Amino acid sequence: MSDPMEPSTSKSDPNPIIGPITLLHPRREPFEHGLLPIQKLIFTDPLQALIPLKQKLASSSSSSSSSSSSSSTHRVNSDALADALQISSEHARLILDTLASVLHSEPDPLVNAHPDDVGSVGSDWRDLILFLYIQSYKRLLPRSHKDSAAVADVWPSTSAFDGYLSALSPLQLVRSNTRRFMPSQADEEAHQLSYLQKHLANILSLLSEPVEGEGEESLVLTMEGFEHLGFLIQFGDKGSEGIPLSQAAPFFANSDPDMPAVPVPASQVLDWLLENIASSLEHITDKISAKENGPQGGSDQDVAMADASSSSVRASPSARNCCFIEGVSKSSYVKQASDLKHSSVKVINCHDSVIYILAPLRYATIYGCSDATIVLGAVGKAVRVEHCERVHVIIAAKRVCIANCRECLFFLGVNQRPLVVGDNHKLQVAPYNTFYSQLEEHMTEVGIQATMNRWDEPLALGAVDPHDSLSHPAGVSDAQAESAAQLDPDQFTNFLIPNWFEGESAGSTKDNPFPLPDAYLKSQLRNQKNLSEIKQILREAPLEENRKRELSCALHVYFKDWLY
Repeated sequence: MSDPMEPSTSKSDPNPIIGPITLLHPRREPFEHGLLPIQKLIFTDPLQALIPLKQKLASSSSSSSSSSSSSSTHRVNSDALADALQISSEHARLILDTLASVLHSEPDPLVNAHPDDVGSVGSDWRDLILFLYIQSYKRLLPRSHKDSAAVADVWPSTSAFDGYLSALSPLQLVRSNTRRFMPSQADEEAHQLSYLQKHLANILSLLSEPVEGEGEESLVLTMEGFEHLGFLIQFGDKGSEGIPLSQAAPFFANSDPDMPAVPVPASQVLDWLLENIASSLEHITDKISAKENGPQGGSDQDVAMADASSSSVRASPSARNCCFIEGVSKSSYVKQASDLKHSSVKVINCHDSVIYILAPLRYATIYGCSDATIVLGAVGKAVRVEHCERVHVIIAAKRVCIANCRECLFFLGVNQRPLVVGDNHKLQVAPYNTFYSQLEEHMTEVGIQATMNRWDEPLALGAVDPHDSLSHPAGVSDAQAESAAQLDPDQFTNFLIPNWFEGESAGSTKDNPFPLPDAYLKSQLRNQKNLSEIKQILREAPLEENRKRELSCALHVYFKDWLY
C-alpha cells in the first residue's frame, strides 16, 4: 500500500487523491460569532432550501452587477436579500453586518464598507450561501459539573425571577470555574470538523457549477469557487495569514496566475477535503485522549488554560492565534498591546476581579464571569458576552452580542447596534465612559469610528437560541429576548484606568473619544462640580492637624471599602 502522504502520479487515475500536506482546521469565527437566532434562517434541510435560493441570489446579483460578466461582481445587497428570504430589511442588514464581521477575505468590499454603505455594497452570493448554510449548526454544550456543591460559593442558587426559560439560564449552563468541565477548544474544533464532514458534500454542490454530462462528475468547482471555502476552513494555524486555500490544494497549487485555472470535478475536491478532515479529526482525538489519560496537571498546547488566583495570574496562549484568560479571582489583571501577541482574546470564568485588556483585537469573548469589571481596548470585528452575571463591561468595538446574561451593565462605544439574544434579565447599557493613552491609535488600527456610537439602539432577537443543543418547551421559539434598558444619567460615572506604564506606552488620547449624549454630559459635569466643591470644603475646613489626619484616615477607610 502506498504512503497516503505521497501524491499519486498515476496517469491512469483521472482524479488523483492527494494526501494532506498540513492539518486542516475549521475557521472558528463563523461558528463563534456568525450564528443568528432568526427562525427564518434555520433550515431543516439546508441543501433543499438553499438550491432555489442560490439560483435566486445568483440571478439577482447578476442583474444588479451592471454589464460585467465577471462572477466576482455578483453581489447581493440588503434589498435583494430581504426579498429572497422574505425577511425585514432590518434583519437583512443584520445578516450583512454579521457576515462582514466573520468573512475570511479582508480585501472584500463588504469588510471595508462604511457602516452606512453595508446594505448597498452587499455580499458575494457564495459567501452568503455558506453563511446561511451554517445557521443549522448546533453548538457544543458545556458539560455538567460533577460536584455542584463545589461551585456553590461562585454561582448563587437559581434566583426568584427564573421562569420557564430557566433551562437556558447562565446559572445552570455555567456553574463551574474549572476548565475541565467546559468544552475545550479541541472538543469544539472536533465538533466543528464533524459538522463539516457531514455537510461538505452539500456545501460543495452549492458552490459548484454544472457541465454537460451525467452523474457526480457533472459538477465542477472553479478555483474562485474553491477559494470561498476559506470562509469555513483553513490550512495552518495563523487564520487569514495561513496558507491560501488554492495553494494548499494540489489541483490548483501550480496554476498560472495569468491563466484561468481549469475547473476540477467536485467529487475530486470532496474526496481530498474529506481525507484532510479525517486526518485532522484523528490528530485532535489523539490529543484529547492523551490529555484525558495523562496527569491531572497536563496541558494541551492548543487549549491550555492557566489557573489564575490572586497570587498567580497568568494567561495561556493558544497555537491558533487566541489568548485565554481564565479563572482570575479577587484580583486585578492587566494585559497591554506590547505583551499580547494575539488577535483574539477569551476571558472565561473570572470572578470578583477587574480585568484590563488594553490592546487592538479582532475578536473577543467574555464567558461565564461574575461580579467583575472587564475593560476591552478596541475590538475591530466582534465581541460576544455570554452567561455572565453582575458584570460591568466597557467596550470599544465594531459590534457586540450579549447572550444569556443577568444584571450586567455595558458601557459601549459601538459602530453597530448591540445584539441581545437569549435569556437575559435586568441588562443596562450606557455610553462609553473611559480612555487610555493609546485608545484612539488602537481604534484606528482596527477600524472603529468614534463619531458613530449606537450604544442606545439594542436589537433584541430570539429568547431561545436555535443553535444550542437543548430541547425547548413548545411555543417559546418565537419569544423575543428581554432587551436592555438605558442607564439613568444620574448614575453615570467615568471609569478611570490607572496609567501603570506611563513611560512605556505614551499615546495621544487624553479623553473619552466617543462624544457623550447631552444628558450624560450634564451629569458628568455636575459630578465634577460637586467633587470640586467637596475638595474645596475639605481644604478650607478649620481643623487642627490631628483632626485632619483623622479625616484623611476615615476617607481612606471608606475608599478601601468602596473598592472592595
